[in-house]
Amino acid sequence: MLDKDKKQALIKKFKTHDNDTGSPQVQIAILTEEISELTEHLKTHKKDFSSRRGLFRKVNLRRKLLIFLSKTEPENYEALIKKLKLKKISGPVEKQDLLEDTIKVEEELAEEEK
Repeated sequence: MLDKDKKQALIKKFKTHDNDTGSPQVQIAILTEEISELTEHLKTHKKDFSSRRGLFRKVNLRRKLLIFLSKTEPENYEALIKKLKLKKISGPVEKQDLLEDTIKVEEELAEEEK
């Protein structure tokens, strides 16, 4: 669990405006710090399964926020992952995109057969 000072420092560093405490950038930064603390805790307490569940929940929430940020503000997403040194995430593939890809492949196969 982050103490108040660390949390305030993260909010100050990643805020987008003066009264910002809940923007995706701030939430992702706070979650990243909590994830790193939980990871260190789990290295020493390997059988702490309730904390492991909490870690998985935080990782999933951060992933969802990163997907949201990459769709709504791609330039802020790029800057944030560079600051936090995170890997780029690949969002879920849309059904429409899969359908379009399948149709393209089928058309190409049909043209090759002719």
